[in-house]
Amino acid sequence: MGKSKVVLMLLMVIMVSFSSVKAISSNDKEMLGAECLSVPASVFANTLKITIDGVVKVASVMAKFAGSGFGDFTVSNAISDCLDLLQLSGDELTWTLSASQYGKGNGTGDLGSDLKTWLSAALANQETCLEGFDGTGSMVKSLVAGSINEVSSLVQDILHMVHVSPRPTRGSNSNRANGTRPGGGGRRLLMKEAVTDGDGFPSWVRSKDRKLLQATGMSSPNVTVALDGSGNYSRIMDAIEDAPSHSTDRFVIYVKKGLYEENVEIKRKKTNIMMYGDGMDVTIITGNRSVFDGWTTYRSATFAVTGARFVARDMTFQNTAGPERHQAVAFRSDSDLSALYRCAFRGYQDTLYAHANRQFFRECTITGTVDFIFGDGAAVFQNCQIQARKGLPNQKNTITAQGRKDPGENTGFSIQYCNITGDSSLTTTNTSSNSTTTTAATYTYLGRPWKAYSRTIIMESYISDVVRPEGWLEWNGNVSLDTLYYAEYMNSGPGASLESRVKWAGYHIFNSSVDALNYTVAQFIKGDMWLPTTGIRFGSGLSTV
Repeated sequence: MGKSKVVLMLLMVIMVSFSSVKAISSNDKEMLGAECLSVPASVFANTLKITIDGVVKVASVMAKFAGSGFGDFTVSNAISDCLDLLQLSGDELTWTLSASQYGKGNGTGDLGSDLKTWLSAALANQETCLEGFDGTGSMVKSLVAGSINEVSSLVQDILHMVHVSPRPTRGSNSNRANGTRPGGGGRRLLMKEAVTDGDGFPSWVRSKDRKLLQATGMSSPNVTVALDGSGNYSRIMDAIEDAPSHSTDRFVIYVKKGLYEENVEIKRKKTNIMMYGDGMDVTIITGNRSVFDGWTTYRSATFAVTGARFVARDMTFQNTAGPERHQAVAFRSDSDLSALYRCAFRGYQDTLYAHANRQFFRECTITGTVDFIFGDGAAVFQNCQIQARKGLPNQKNTITAQGRKDPGENTGFSIQYCNITGDSSLTTTNTSSNSTTTTAATYTYLGRPWKAYSRTIIMESYISDVVRPEGWLEWNGNVSLDTLYYAEYMNSGPGASLESRVKWAGYHIFNSSVDALNYTVAQFIKGDMWLPTTGIRFGSGLSTV
């Protein structure tokens, strides 16, 4: 059979995938079952069912290409990405349907936040699928792009059916010229923070949660991984593969000190895994996959996790491909309600891929060059060391590249109580008889807009002078400068001066805690409702109000 006939037949199959999409009657007058929906519940449910059906059919078409890749390594990886991402979208849409109909699901219990989160993630998945084919010239992309874009369009429609009442905010663009920090003093906000009881747990952890953590905590792991043969396994992946699927209880994996040279992936069925090591830069998981070598950005990760409620602490995840091999991810997460504590993420371009869903990082170290914290997740970083490093000659560093593509998404990056600096490779010291000064050898910026509605907030953090006075960098001329949402609040340090910051319409200086509260742990990722059971301490609000 000729190639043209094969292409025609596949196109017909894909077109049939959406033949079942029917218009929803505008005469449906059913009253809303949930305050967070702006349409009748039946309309919401029916549109979700149509979309889930479309995802299943597109995945079945994509599966026909699995294992072939037409002799192209990158295309083969892109096909694998799409299959994983479509399955994940199916899960997230199913969670959305279940939670909206029965009030049950895998989320926090805050229905509006849960629905927005899963729909935002499902939207991100389709675009990541297609991006994997960039630069390949593969006919697979042209065959499936229309159907995948149709799924994305349906998900966007559903996303805008969910209504979450925003907190009141006030304008925040004054104080632009004087370079002063907005806001002021005030009383200390009582936060769920550092106080612990004699048993080592924070005082706010409930008795029931303490028993759970004590029963399956770090002192008594389910399995141990050790390179020297003293554990149950010598490879981390072997331990993960033997972990129970769809678990509602914690499965704890202790990884002893050592350099583990393996690419680790925790699939979507492996839920509630807790992993801990012997310390940052003591237990190290390392790899060197990169886009330069034919991996997709998504598949290049040394460590990748999709299963919900993942917890890790006292470990390092690194990618040693180097700056000349471009995108090379150290850690990728799609795990909803995931938390990482005292972990290091080391790489160059695209170090930490917060791809989707709600994520929390506490007392972590993150190093890189270009877009080294990126993705379309809703992620909060607290008390972290964020360190830019020297990359390729004449290369500019950008710390964040957040990928929010629709204004209805609840995603973004919130960086709070962090230290934003450069490592020793980024700075040069000039010594004269009169003074010693340290200056950045590479231009470094807080972020740039990867997608049209990119959102990043830096607040209550220290910013060193490695960051350029203008603060932020455009992606491509004036593209997205009006639709992005970047903001700063109560930062300190020589790089925190606001006097020379960019004058984009989408850039904001928060003058009030009312604005900043929207991006705290409690509000932005609903952390009060799920972080206590991780045993990881966190700041719920702001340090001052």
